[in-house]
Amino acid sequence: MAAVEPGPLPPAPLDSPVSSHNEWDPLEEIIVGRLDGATIPSSHPVVACNIPPWAARLQGLAAGVKYPRALVERAQDELDRFIDLLESLDVTVRRPDAVDHKQRFATPDWSSRGFCNTCPRDSLLVIGDEIIETPMAWPCRYFESHSYRPVLKEYFRRGARWTAAPRPQLTDALFEPDFRAPGPDEPMRYILTEFEPVFDAADFVRAGRDLFVTRSNVTNGMGIEWLRRHLGGGYRVHEIESRCRTPMHIDTTLLPLAPGRLLVNPEYVDVDRLPDALRSWDILIAPEPDPIDERLLRITSMCGKWLSMNVLVIDGTRVIAERHHTGMLRALERWGFEPVPCDLLHYAPFGGSFHCATLDVRRRGTLESYTG
Repeated sequence: MAAVEPGPLPPAPLDSPVSSHNEWDPLEEIIVGRLDGATIPSSHPVVACNIPPWAARLQGLAAGVKYPRALVERAQDELDRFIDLLESLDVTVRRPDAVDHKQRFATPDWSSRGFCNTCPRDSLLVIGDEIIETPMAWPCRYFESHSYRPVLKEYFRRGARWTAAPRPQLTDALFEPDFRAPGPDEPMRYILTEFEPVFDAADFVRAGRDLFVTRSNVTNGMGIEWLRRHLGGGYRVHEIESRCRTPMHIDTTLLPLAPGRLLVNPEYVDVDRLPDALRSWDILIAPEPDPIDERLLRITSMCGKWLSMNVLVIDGTRVIAERHHTGMLRALERWGFEPVPCDLLHYAPFGGSFHCATLDVRRRGTLESYTG
């Protein structure tokens, strides 16, 4: 019998450019959002429920209109200097494509215009070598991850895993009719039903094999369960109980800064009710945010005063934080960190600050368990 010639050798495993397991390992590559073409989000109850009533009324009147040039220019100047700072720290910076967010799009059930692609932390979740496109609940953000597709395809070709969660229908069945935010003494309630899984990546933070999540007005129980099943037994997903009456995104509630060190918002979190996985961690209580002048307060109110917590860890020691929030800078020093002051206060109307505006793609480190 003739010998069978061996087939070609399988290709060598690709070295994925995506590798990030937590919020603090040394940062090597990051995606930073873009302000180009940003428009005021289209009117919808899921958008209005998370902002003050006066802002919701204005937003409804101006939906689909480009943000005022003066506001964009100040934010753009701060964003450019933030990018320069990252590059000076030897971090590779990647950007999404510019998009015309005024363009209308539709499904069989609804139509909308866009919003912006300023916050990659919302639409994309990095777990190890995998990037997951998230099923966001805001209709105006339905196609937001498409602006990141060129870089996602590049990462995939180079060896990264690329996944998309089930694309939601976002019909009326997902939203509670006549929803209103609960008062301080009322039971917690959310605008989302359990019609289908939805979640923003920014409702999750990572600590190796443990992820921490807050249920919110953009992340429902089905969304949390979808991610838990998708990740499988190698990860543990813990829900954090938040006292915020209009919860949206965990990174002004709770943020790991280093192994065993957790920054906590004392207004939103009862430290005695944290998951058992965090019992051995040092709890760093965020200081009351610094008062700022009335003009800046109006700008930052869209994201709440606790945007002072929205910091970006460079390497477990150095932490980029807002220059205006001197109380946070001093607290970081007391806790043994090296704060790196930077301006990004005028980015708030577009979705947040340093943590929101970025997606860490590669941090130098391995997958570990930090909760015992």
